[in-house]
Amino acid sequence: MANYFARPENSLNRAEELINVGQNQEALETLHSFITSRRHRAWTRTHEKIMFKYVELCVDMKRGRHAKDGLIQYRGICQQVNIGSLEEVIKHLLRLATDKVEHASQELEDALNVDDLEADQRPEDLMMSYVNVDKGKNRSDREWFKFLWETYRTILDILRNNSRLEALYAMTAHRAFQFCKQYKRMTEFRRLCEIIRNHLANLNKYKDQRDRPDLANPESLQLYLDTRFEQLKVATELNLWQEAFRSIEDIHGLMCMVKKTPKSSLMVVYYSKLSEIFWKSSSNHLYHAYAWLKLFSLQKGFNKNLNQKDLQLIASSVVLAALSAPLYETSYGASHLELENEKERSSRMAKLIAFDVESSSEHKEVLSRSALLFDLVAKGVLNCATQEVKDLYHILEHECLPLDLAVEVEPLLIKVSKLGGKLASASSVPEIQLSQYVSSLEKLAALRLLRRVSEVYQTINIVNLSKIIPFFDFPNVEKISVEAVKNNYLAMKVDYRKGAVLFGNKGLESEGIQHHLSAFAESLSKSRAMICPPAKRTKLGETLPDLLDVVEKEHKRLLARKSIIEKRKEEQERQLLEMEREEAAKRLKTQKITEEAEQRRLASEFEQMKNQRILREIEARELEEAQALLQEAEKRSKKKGKRTVLDGEKITRQSLMELAVNEQMREKQEMEKRLQKLGKTMDHLERAKREEAAPLIETLFQHRLTEEEALHVLEQQQEIGVSRQRHAGDLEEKKRLSRMLENQKIFRERVVSLRRGEFDRLKEERENRIKQILQSRKQEREAKRKMIYYLRCEEEKQKKLLEEEEARKLEELNRKKREAAEYKAKQDEIAEKQRQREREAEERQKRDLSVTTRTVDLVPPPAAVPTATPAAAAAAAAPAAAGGKYVPRFKRMAAEGAGSTGSRPDDRPAPNGDRWRDDRDRDRRPAAYGGWRSSKE
Repeated sequence: MANYFARPENSLNRAEELINVGQNQEALETLHSFITSRRHRAWTRTHEKIMFKYVELCVDMKRGRHAKDGLIQYRGICQQVNIGSLEEVIKHLLRLATDKVEHASQELEDALNVDDLEADQRPEDLMMSYVNVDKGKNRSDREWFKFLWETYRTILDILRNNSRLEALYAMTAHRAFQFCKQYKRMTEFRRLCEIIRNHLANLNKYKDQRDRPDLANPESLQLYLDTRFEQLKVATELNLWQEAFRSIEDIHGLMCMVKKTPKSSLMVVYYSKLSEIFWKSSSNHLYHAYAWLKLFSLQKGFNKNLNQKDLQLIASSVVLAALSAPLYETSYGASHLELENEKERSSRMAKLIAFDVESSSEHKEVLSRSALLFDLVAKGVLNCATQEVKDLYHILEHECLPLDLAVEVEPLLIKVSKLGGKLASASSVPEIQLSQYVSSLEKLAALRLLRRVSEVYQTINIVNLSKIIPFFDFPNVEKISVEAVKNNYLAMKVDYRKGAVLFGNKGLESEGIQHHLSAFAESLSKSRAMICPPAKRTKLGETLPDLLDVVEKEHKRLLARKSIIEKRKEEQERQLLEMEREEAAKRLKTQKITEEAEQRRLASEFEQMKNQRILREIEARELEEAQALLQEAEKRSKKKGKRTVLDGEKITRQSLMELAVNEQMREKQEMEKRLQKLGKTMDHLERAKREEAAPLIETLFQHRLTEEEALHVLEQQQEIGVSRQRHAGDLEEKKRLSRMLENQKIFRERVVSLRRGEFDRLKEERENRIKQILQSRKQEREAKRKMIYYLRCEEEKQKKLLEEEEARKLEELNRKKREAAEYKAKQDEIAEKQRQREREAEERQKRDLSVTTRTVDLVPPPAAVPTATPAAAAAAAAPAAAGGKYVPRFKRMAAEGAGSTGSRPDDRPAPNGDRWRDDRDRDRRPAAYGGWRSSKE
């Protein structure tokens, strides 16, 4: 029957009393009944002390199930009040279990020679344990390891959905990984990875749990990522490559959930481990090469401390890994199901390598050897590699004579195998050893050589073929060639009777024959066209001369119509997609609003139910406490013969509380009276005892004083005798040694003189060395001072030259500006003079015009109009220029010269500006014999 305690301290005291008398099992049951009791669910500091004592007992007695049950109950007690207390209790449990295991591991060598700590004991081991004591001790020590493993599992299970203890969850997972790594626990590590994987799956499955960790929080996401990367590192160190690949998938899946990409430092670890996994666990090294390419891009882009040597080594690894990829696809002749599986696997690997966190299926990268080599050249990876790797790439991937290929490749492979080492500037990258690629490169060289030999020869002797392929003997070459023929990379047969290798397929429908026949047909067609050129126009061409143009136009029109139809279809599909997207968005919005309203309603109902439940629990707890107090009071009252309080009465909770309080007050008063009476009795009894013991104590003291005085006298006499004997012995020793005193002095003087000479010599050497050092330092300072003075002079000289050059350039610029200003002023002056001359010429022309007008009015014109002279035409051109049109100077001078050599100024025609006036006057001039004549007449 479970014990009941009114206060938590009572249960703790009771447990300590039981532990002191060696009843640990009863103490554990007492604490367990208190922790699981519903009477004490309100957290206090005493609860934490009780839990500390409880986990100590569980560890000492190896009770993992009791520890798990107690931690689950304590989590419910302190979840909402003080979650830090649960963290302290769990840390204390881990500390105790770890200490026990460390102590056991120091005394144990072969206790862990089992595959599974959780497996039951075999019958033969159980029988051997009865006859072998050491085996039983090993089994006991092994149980500590099993208990620690169960403790890790218990803690991870308790903390899996608690957002407040995410750091403790991550720390426990890390320590569990280190436990598996330290003690080489393969089975437990696989089980631990599966546990953590299930925790994350349940976290995403049940998203409405309380205190659930939020992966959108950066701190929570970083803790989960650190845990997964630690899992990946430990898996690779334990050589569990399948579990390491599943850890890679866990990291990728976790980042796909939150649609984010980790930091570059974590991505370096990701790709380094991924490349190692692909190399160890896959025969197809194409994925390994792609992982190395990603790692090279990250190191080159984000590692600022990467030196040239490490970059060259990484680039060489990328190129050699790409060359190690197989030349042919292994899916030739596979079934449809196998092809679909291979396609799905390739798509999955491409997502892992590209770290594509989007779930869309568009723009998937195609992983192939040719695309990889093209990327190496395009991204400059080949330029960063060593010269040996570059030469090897050019020999294997470009044309080379088949007989010389092995001779050129073999020394390069020897040089490449010696390259490698630990990278100094990239700690996350594993140690690089290029020798691991040699076997794949030898196979590649053998395949390339066989392919090129098959293109040149039809038959070759087996002995000659073995000579030109020095990497392998002929059975290995035959094995490689069989795999190549199986995947349709080569076409060859081995004839052991003739000792020869036959290349090519004899069928007419083979690919090589088709290629040769098509080339032969093209050559014949060209030759026929050159020998017998076709006629320019046939009868059909004469009948339908534009047939080709019509056909071409019709073809173009059909193509245009097809493109228009396709565009319309695309537009219609786009509109349909847009409408579907809008409808989906509206539907999601409506659904989100409905879900939010439902969540608010559920939250309010949950809060109401919670409050009601808390009130009911409080009332029930108070009622139980009151009834318990009254029952205890009834028991005591029955023992004393008093009347029962609850006889046939129907009372309420309030009345129960009042009765309980009154009963407690009464009991308290009675207890105080009894204690006062007992105190008086004890006081009188103690006083009487002291009165009786006083004379006895005095007598005993006097007797003890006499004994100690006699003992002191005896010890003093013994000490005097011993001192006298020791003095006599010392005198004899002195007399014996006094004979050697002179020799001792002589020896000491000789040793001191030798040491003084050595000291003087060393002192002189030290002073000479100091003088030399001072002299050298003085010379160095003098040389340094001279160098500084020389550099300063050179600097001042250069500075002075620069200043002179700047001054010269500035002066040249100012001179050019002055010359430009003077040239501009001269041009302005010339233009002003030109404009002045033009104004004067215009005024002179106006005066001549007025004179000419008056002369025409007075003198009648002759009967025949004379032909205009060139001078008059030139003179007429000069005033026309005055109207605003620019006339060159040489034309104006020619016009003036022609005017001066012609007739008088009065005979010149009127300028162009007065032609209207001349016509009017001509029309109105008087007739020959009087009167005016009009031109209309």
